[in-house]
Amino acid sequence: MTVSADSACGPPALDVLRPAGYFRALTDVIARMPLSVINGIVDVILGAYHERRTVFLYGNGGSAALASHCACDLGKATSNGDERRLRVVSLTDNVPLITAWANDSAYEHIFVEQLRNLLRPDDISFAISASGNSPNVVNALQYSRDAGAKNIGITGFGGGRMTALCDLCLVVPSDNMQLVEDLHLSVSHSVFTSVRHRIAESARAKAAEPAAD
Repeated sequence: MTVSADSACGPPALDVLRPAGYFRALTDVIARMPLSVINGIVDVILGAYHERRTVFLYGNGGSAALASHCACDLGKATSNGDERRLRVVSLTDNVPLITAWANDSAYEHIFVEQLRNLLRPDDISFAISASGNSPNVVNALQYSRDAGAKNIGITGFGGGRMTALCDLCLVVPSDNMQLVEDLHLSVSHSVFTSVRHRIAESARAKAAEPAAD
């Protein structure tokens, strides 16, 4: 099953209509999560930190909220008081700019047009789409690839069109919108937690180095 937009929400399976069934289904999906891909996302974001590249996050609906949430976590809570900071931008936060591009161009271009101002080669274009088929997300990934950025994403429902445009893509193994969105938040938090820990470890190791003569 594939849906065409992140706002789509088909009828839930009978086993998730009650809370106990929902949590059983969630537990089953967690057991099948591709953890190696999450580790790869952590490595990409750490590389951006060390190389001073920028991570751009974007998505629609609940994925837009997660893009903002993830940017907040990665941008603020990984600082550890260090001078070096992770450069991270959510493209879902400037409502006047989004509505201007949607009105004057097309909704399908709201992320591409922002990336045209900001994206540099080797930056990270981080797409969040439960369906993997949202036109504005797919267009942004295509632009990012053509511009020489590294594309990563998280999706569900078999991955949709975005999987072919991502260098690294985590596909939550579920066709239930709510379960996919639940696990997207968990993936975001697991990535953030690991990135923060490894940045802190790097800072401690640097502080422990003997001073140069």
